[in-house]
Amino acid sequence: MVSNLPPVIAIDGPTASGKGTVAMRVAAELGFHYLDSGALYRLVALASEKEGISVDNPIALGSLASGMQIEFKDGVVLLAGRDVSEAIREEKIGSRASQVAIYSEVRDALLTLQRSFRQKPGLVADGRDMASRIFTDAVLKVYLTASVQARAERRYKQLIAKGISARMNVLLQDLQERDARDTNRGTAPLQCVEGAYLLDTSNLSVDQAVAQVLSWYAELRNQL
Repeated sequence: MVSNLPPVIAIDGPTASGKGTVAMRVAAELGFHYLDSGALYRLVALASEKEGISVDNPIALGSLASGMQIEFKDGVVLLAGRDVSEAIREEKIGSRASQVAIYSEVRDALLTLQRSFRQKPGLVADGRDMASRIFTDAVLKVYLTASVQARAERRYKQLIAKGISARMNVLLQDLQERDARDTNRGTAPLQCVEGAYLLDTSNLSVDQAVAQVLSWYAELRNQL
């Protein structure tokens, strides 16, 4: 049965696997909308830090998440009308986001918001539970991963390029801790769902990864 809803390409994967870059490029190639679900959890992390809400208080975090004023506009992320595009990309906020994302109160609060991004002509969504929970009927489900060493090296280069000091051993440990939280949490754990295409980008360029996803999508659309 063909859905009347706009098609969704769901791309899940661990931290620093490159899924955001790939998803954004695929969306641009297809003229689709793009959802960076990780940014939503980073926004909760940033807002809760500024409000002084503990990462051990799921009730307060969920309440905060449900009331946030969020807007994505021309590549800019706005929180209550303020540009926080750079602030949510800080390493400490990324780590905090991984901590707040384990709670069902937070994930449930963001559920409707994420699904509202599904608009014509289509959507490319990246995150941890896009295929397993948010868009279970996605036309294409991709689990994009890379070795922890490759992911740490990418993150290291990104930070150095921004003039931010970084140490590989610290980055490796942080990624391993985030992976453990993401895969072991009780609500919507990170997983490669049945029917998803596995894409290991450890030795692939961004162009190659984008081309592969577009190829899979073209094949699936031709079958409908």
